This record gives sequence, C-alpha cells and structure tokens, in this order.
Amino acid sequence: MVLLKLFPATTLLLFLISKASIARALLNEKTIDMVVTAHPLATAAGEKILQAGGTAADAMVAIQAVLGLVEPQSSGIGGGAFVVYYDSASGETTTFDGRETAPAAAAEDRFEGIGFLSAWQSGLSVGVPGVPRLMKDVHQRFGRLNWNEALFQDGIDLAKDGFKLSQRTEDLVNRLLDFNAQIGFDCEERSLLWRDPIAFEYFINTGDGGPADCVALPAGTIKVNTDYAATLKLLASQGADGFYAGDMAEAIVAAVQNDTSHPGDMTVSDLMDYKVIEREPVCLKNYRGKRVCGMGPPSSGGLAVGQMLGILNTFEVLDNKPLSADAVHLFSQAGRLAFADRNLYVGDTDFVTVPVEGMLDVAYLAERASLITMNGSDIGIVEAGIPPGVNINGTKRGADNKVKTTGTSHVSIVDRCGNALSMTTTIESPFGNGVMVNGFLLNNELTDFSFAAKDEEGTYISNRVQPKKRPRSSMSPTIIFNESGLLEAVTGSPGGSQIIGYTAQSIYNMFDFGLDPESAAALPHYQNNNADKTSIEIPIDNVTLDYAIDNLTLDLENRGHVVRHTSMNSGLSIILVSQEDGMLLGGADPRRDGTVGSTVMSDEETDTSYFCPPSSSSHKSSKSHENKKMKSSWSYKSKSSKSNKSKKSKISWSYKSKSSKSQKNRKNTIAY
Repeated sequence: MVLLKLFPATTLLLFLISKASIARALLNEKTIDMVVTAHPLATAAGEKILQAGGTAADAMVAIQAVLGLVEPQSSGIGGGAFVVYYDSASGETTTFDGRETAPAAAAEDRFEGIGFLSAWQSGLSVGVPGVPRLMKDVHQRFGRLNWNEALFQDGIDLAKDGFKLSQRTEDLVNRLLDFNAQIGFDCEERSLLWRDPIAFEYFINTGDGGPADCVALPAGTIKVNTDYAATLKLLASQGADGFYAGDMAEAIVAAVQNDTSHPGDMTVSDLMDYKVIEREPVCLKNYRGKRVCGMGPPSSGGLAVGQMLGILNTFEVLDNKPLSADAVHLFSQAGRLAFADRNLYVGDTDFVTVPVEGMLDVAYLAERASLITMNGSDIGIVEAGIPPGVNINGTKRGADNKVKTTGTSHVSIVDRCGNALSMTTTIESPFGNGVMVNGFLLNNELTDFSFAAKDEEGTYISNRVQPKKRPRSSMSPTIIFNESGLLEAVTGSPGGSQIIGYTAQSIYNMFDFGLDPESAAALPHYQNNNADKTSIEIPIDNVTLDYAIDNLTLDLENRGHVVRHTSMNSGLSIILVSQEDGMLLGGADPRRDGTVGSTVMSDEETDTSYFCPPSSSSHKSSKSHENKKMKSSWSYKSKSSKSNKSKKSKISWSYKSKSSKSQKNRKNTIAY
C-alpha cells in the first residue's frame, strides 16, 4: 500500500491549522502528507522537512529538536520515547523502545522512605535518557535526508534567535511555584522545586523586588537558549555518540550525582551502555475490522488499549451516542478490566515474563467481557484475570496500582510515500526533575517504578526497581490498519496513566461513532482505571463539546458508578486516512497548543512517484540502509532568515533520479 505516492504534484501548498483543527484539501486538491504535534513551531519544522523530500523519520528528528525547546515541560532530549513506525515500501510495522533505564547501581530499595515529591525532585529519579539514541536509530533505519545540521536547523535558529514562551509553560511554572509555597518554601528557599539555579533563572521572572516576588515569565516573552543551540549542533555533527560520551555525558552525570536534594548514582558508563531496542509491535487483530498496533512492554499502552478495544469489540456498536450512559458505562468497564491486568502483569520483559499473547487472546477477552452487563451496575474494582500463558502455580507477583499525571507530548506523521510514525515522548513530570544541563531538562522517569519492591503480602512486584531496567509506561503510540492492511489512522496522547484511556477513546470515537479526528479529540473524556470513581470531564467553553454533565452523572449513578467531575488534559494528535479517496484528515487536541500541518497539491499536476523508493532489502538492517543513504542524491538547504521574527522561510530541495532523465536536477521552492 502506497496511498500517497500515487498523487501527482509539482506545486505544493502548506497548511498550518491551529487549535482544534482539521486539515482538508481544497477543491481539486489532495493532501499528500500531514504532521500533528503539540506546538505550531514543531509542526512547521516537521512539515518543512517533509516538503524537502524527507520521510516521517526525518521529520520526527526536526520535531523533537523543536519540542524540547518550545515545550520544555513535556519532552526533550533529556527524556525517553516510544515510536511505532509503518514502512509503506515493505508493508512492515515495527517499534522502537527509547525508554530510559535505571543506572547499573540502582537497587530495589531506591526510593525506600522517600515520598514522591522528594523522589521526583532529586538525582535518584533520573533515568539514562533515550531520546537522542532513538532519534538517530529511527533516522538511520528509515530516514532519507542526511543527518546533519539541516535536520536540526529550526531548533537551532529558534534557540539562537528566540521564541515566544507559551501560555501553557507559564501556567505550569506558576503551578509549581504555588506548590512550592504550599509545602512551606518561598523563592529564596528552594530545596526541592526550582532548586536548580539555572532552571530558576531560565523560567522565573524575579522582578525588581528580587526572588521573593518571583512569578513565571509571562507568555509571549522572547526566550533565547544558546546552550540548547550548541547541544543541537553537537548532535548534528557527532550523532547520538556526542550525547552519550565526552563533555555532554560528564555534565549530565555531574548534575545527577551532585543534586542538592538526593544525589543520584548515574555514571558515564551507564550513558555509554544505553541501547534503543527495536521490538515487535503489539497488535489487536480485530477491532471493528481494524488491526490496531501499539507499543509493547515496557509500555503497558499497546496491551491495555488493545484489551479495552478487544473487550468493546464483543459488544454491538452503539448508535451514534458517544456521550450516552451506555457508551460511558461500557468504556469505563473495559478500562477497569484492562487496568487490573496491566497493574499486575506488565513490566520490562527483559526482567519479567509478560503474557502478551494471552492478554490479547480473543477467547480470554470475551471471558473478561462477560463480567460486564450493559444495563447492569458498575462492576467495581476488579481482580486481574488469568490470561493464557500464565502458570497459576508459578511464582506469584504483586500489583503496582500507582496512578500519575505527567509531562509528555505526542507526534503523529504520515509522509507522502505513505510511511507513518506515531511517537509519544516524555520527561515524565512537568519539567522533569527540574534540573537543566546544557539547555535541556533532565527526566524523572524512574519514579514510574513501583516505590516498593514487594506488595503487602511480600510478593515481588513486576515493576520494581532493578539495575538497567526500564520502568513501566502508559505511553500508547498507535497505528491502525483497515481489513485489507492499508493505513487508516495514527493516534496517541500525553496524560500519564490516563494516556491509555485517551488513546482508546479516540479510536472508539472514530470507529464506533464515526467522528472525524477534530471531533474525536474535542469530545469530553471519560474513563475508569480500576479506581473507586469513574471520571468524566468537565466541559471547557469554546474548547470541548458542551454536554449535560449532570444528566450523564445521574444516569451513571443509577448504574452504581461513583462519579468524579474533573479536568482531563489530553493532548491527542490524530491523523485519519479516508478509505474513500485517500484524503488525510487531522485533529489536534484543543486542550493544548497543538496544530495540524499539511501539504496539498492539484490533481492536474505531474507524478511524484520519485519521492517514494520501491521496496528494498535496504530496510532489513540498519547497516544496509545506512550504506544506501550515503549514496543518496537527496540534498537539503535551508534558506530561512536568521531572525525568527520573519514570517516566511524557504526550503529548496533537489533530487536526482537515475531511472528518469526527465526528473534529473528537478528543483522546487516552497514558501510559507
């Protein structure tokens, strides 16, 4: 399936649609690629790379470089990520595990006697970052443009010339300042939150009155980060090795080991030993005729989303009522059952056995679904099931029921050759562990481990801390295929343990209720992660769909639910491929700053098949693909103004095809 390369074009037009948005082609025009990210500058950077002839993998590198600068509270090169990638030339889907790892010196009692706040704001919480190696490995496998400064140019220029701080960044900084005051500190005494003087100076406006008057720098402030520009240049020139060794590695280790809260134990050897692991995707074979593929362990996302959808698939499709009591009841019960299994069984498969196939077994899910009655009462907190492959007489394991919200971001991309990428990327809590190194924030990912090694009965917990282990995640990057195996959707979201529900509901909204991506993202959320209460989202004026929340609450309470009204801050990035005409439809979550970027072209223009290489054995290994890429005649030149204040930027690309003389030295210039 190469859905997009069949469309002709020589003249390309870029659309950047902000907020809750849907990208549609104009009359007699079709979308040939699409990017959805959490920030307009990141979307623009990714779309620019696609227009330069890059693949989804190339665009991801540029996007992550920008997100780490303009959305520092959520992700960055000091964190980790998961990628699900569909390669249209081979028809294969694979995943990349760039999750952070515990240092070699980490022990099971790492957080013993330490509360979450102290653990979060410490050197003990920092895992070995995975994002730089992930960027390089995915690019080496599936990228087309050369790995050089051009891929990082938007991030470098924005860091050097300045960018505007967002309202979301300001709000989150102030939230942590308020929390600092609540626990008895002020801006002069910052032993936990904002203890790092570099981060404090970067994000806080101390005002004329000094630190005691501190507030967040206001949204719209032009911020320059020359250290980050230098870090991106290092990555561009030295690849991931420049991050995991040398001066950069020494700086990261020094920040971790000298943390003024609780020093950590990461070493340069830990950084040098880090590896991204390519894993098989976890796929639910049938949900309303779709194949739903996601990330397997150490993420629980692919399994939990798959279990929820597999349970829902045993029930008839409801009639276009996504906010009915029936829809919410059924979805919440599926969530209860999925989280019961997730909490007990999922951990890093290099350390524990996870019954992946059994958890998605059709008969097992039907058995679990039989616990639900459509018109019955809430089933309440449930025990995990016993999926096929679990030895009931074997070693018992304890459950880790911790629920958290986090600082995370999601990226969805479809390029003009039909390749698709779904990436969820994170530094864990907002602003990670609060410490900046060379322009970026460190993560606090190790707080995703269970703080206890054993449960109350003395049984070991699958998600306990162990040396070099990857903590369990809820990140759920997802790619969906139709019954013929053709690409149909890309989705995912930030949101801590609620990511699973957000992602599953986006699929539920589109394929049970026929909603387009914009509407699917804007619909109010509901879920139950096997907790005592079912959460439903308070509608947000001019953001989410308004609905009769009190009426829904009463209907659910009549079914035995204890209902909680709450804010549910998802950040969905969705792309849907129309099965009628190949149109790409995009939706960016209106609750955040996301945008959709798209390139469209006229039906009357010439063939662009030169963008899309035929299936090649070069995709079978990183080495062979790298060799092919070194011989490539793609070139990329940035003509962007040094000043970020300029509204226009030009990209020129050239491609030389040995198979067609008429296409040699073809050039095009795109302005936006």
